[in-house]
Amino acid sequence: MILIIAEKPSLAANIAAGIGNMKKTPDYYEGGKYLVTWVFGHLFSLCDIEAYTGPTTDGRWSMENLPCFPETFRFTLRPGKDKQPDPGIRRRFEAVKRLCERPDVDTIVNAGDADREGEIIVRLCISHTNAADKPCCRLWLPDQTPETVAAALAAMPPESEYDALADEGYARTYIDWLYGVNLTRLATLKTGRLLRVGRVIVPIVKAICDRDREIRSFTPQPYYALVSREETKGEVVELVSKHRFDGDDYDRACRAAAKLNAQTATVTAVKSRKDTVRPPKLFSLSTLQNYLGKKFKMSMDESLASAQRLYEAGYLTYPRTNSEYLATNEKEKIRKILAGVARLGYPVAFREDKTVFDDKKIESHSALTPTYKLPQPSALNETDKKVYTAVLRRFVAVFCSDPCTARRTEMTVSVGPCEDFTLKGIVLLTPGWTKFDDSFRGGRVLPDLKKGDEVVIDFKPTEKRTSPPKHYTIETLNNYLKNPFREEKAAAREEPAPGEEADDAEDYRAVFEGLELGTEATRTGIIENAIKSKYIELRKDVYRILPGGEFLIDSLARMGISMDKYRTVELGKALKAVYGGRQSVSDAVSLAEAQIREAFAAPQNDAASPDYTGFFREPLGVCPLCGGTVAKSPYGYSCDGYREKGCKYGFFDTVAGRTLTVAEARQLLNEGRTGLLSGFVSRAGNPFSAALRLEAGKLVFDFPRK
Repeated sequence: MILIIAEKPSLAANIAAGIGNMKKTPDYYEGGKYLVTWVFGHLFSLCDIEAYTGPTTDGRWSMENLPCFPETFRFTLRPGKDKQPDPGIRRRFEAVKRLCERPDVDTIVNAGDADREGEIIVRLCISHTNAADKPCCRLWLPDQTPETVAAALAAMPPESEYDALADEGYARTYIDWLYGVNLTRLATLKTGRLLRVGRVIVPIVKAICDRDREIRSFTPQPYYALVSREETKGEVVELVSKHRFDGDDYDRACRAAAKLNAQTATVTAVKSRKDTVRPPKLFSLSTLQNYLGKKFKMSMDESLASAQRLYEAGYLTYPRTNSEYLATNEKEKIRKILAGVARLGYPVAFREDKTVFDDKKIESHSALTPTYKLPQPSALNETDKKVYTAVLRRFVAVFCSDPCTARRTEMTVSVGPCEDFTLKGIVLLTPGWTKFDDSFRGGRVLPDLKKGDEVVIDFKPTEKRTSPPKHYTIETLNNYLKNPFREEKAAAREEPAPGEEADDAEDYRAVFEGLELGTEATRTGIIENAIKSKYIELRKDVYRILPGGEFLIDSLARMGISMDKYRTVELGKALKAVYGGRQSVSDAVSLAEAQIREAFAAPQNDAASPDYTGFFREPLGVCPLCGGTVAKSPYGYSCDGYREKGCKYGFFDTVAGRTLTVAEARQLLNEGRTGLLSGFVSRAGNPFSAALRLEAGKLVFDFPRK
């Protein structure tokens, strides 16, 4: 018998339907030579720290067993709220175990979802049975239609062909555990507040925090632009000079405008051509989420959940894909899908094009497309209908048989020898694919002028103000996470003309090298965890930092823990190297361990260091108001006599932009003042040095005498 273990009950049902004539029992399907059973996603999770170190003295989190770096990682059945194995999880695993160990089962098939996480979910179950030595195969399903299931069953490769994918999955799991348990406990013990610290969640929250603080501190600066907006032959021609003038340079701007106005403006070149406008690329998960977030204000979590439902129903291909391209071996499958779409009345035709089929831009999964299984509109709820329609219409746009044509025009207006102005425009002639997809960015219509025509000009200094950066949206955050270094190079890259696609080679190279923050499969869940942890919020499609997120970022900075995009990407590159066979799992794990050791060894966490910032409730000195004990608190230093004496005394650990160390707080409390301290910053942004002293319990600056 062949035992197939599916990742979810719905997948098991679809596999059984693909096999046909199977009888369902409470724990599995049976028919012919097949048994099909299922798990509920992750049945196993990594053991907690105490499984390796034993309990701490008081049974609570403490520095006694930190940092923890297991020699061998161990898994256990996923616990429930009482930290004991969940009864439902245990029952499901025991059912799978019995089937694996049945004497008549001679082959086991891993039918986890077609990704690194799905790969190890089923492997872990098999490894915890007494059947781990039985032959194992892989059922890889790009979609869940009966036809695909039948084809995959006929061509099941050995499980060993996916060892590299499993290695990356295990390495990612170990590294995320190391970061999560070690740094979450350290940060919580330091601050007295539960801070969920993760390899990817922190740089995501930091990006949003940095952007919001930049917006908050932004002061608009006035400037003058030289603008001419005059009629020539009945049409307004707008020319904007590339030269800018500061807000206090009005006179100089007037002189520059007069110099331009003294010249003759002439059309020196006109280029016009009829062009075919290419359709957009197919959707990856993130570009689909970008589109849905922008159009419907749909959160990433909502759009992924919908796409997953449509995949499990057999209507869409596997959603967690980072590619916008199709594999060359899928051409016949696409022809079949197109035949079904054509029957709906859409004008489609197969086209073989490098902008559609490109094996070099596919890592594991092709772009999102509909399958040949077309849903009845009544079968979908409103959200699923929006998601399915978006994917279907993008697919129709890409394979639209009606050409989209436009006239592209480029005009150069020369203002004497002073400055040349280039105007670009595009006008649609035939709509083609734009009838089905609204991603076309239209251009302006240029005036009907010819080479040699004079242009009326009247340049005037026009007051404008610099604009702050924009908050991250679903689209812009997604784009940043896919390549967090792209923004730094954006100024050097020319924007594509309207109706033209940007070169995406750099973005795919970044993904395949591991330069992204998170992956297409994990990013949505991590952002959702950040929202649930109240680090960030999503209003419509705009992300904003919350006080809890700022506290997280500031607390890590005070602890000397650096978890920026550079370190996260360094680990991402190591994980890709594991997948590519260039590094071992232990190599990648060792890199993470080195980074975590560095965090624990930071001077802020070393009691012997003058930069030590202490741990929550660590006693520091006598309260100047009630005589109680002042101890470390989440935001600084406060008296522990609140409950007994109602004392509310305390002070923040950040003063004028400078963090007070434990040694400085002790000196303040015990001696009444500190020595001369540098590193303070005034409200005007100027650095200064001063001593701090306590005056009636309040912090006062003592400035050095001149």
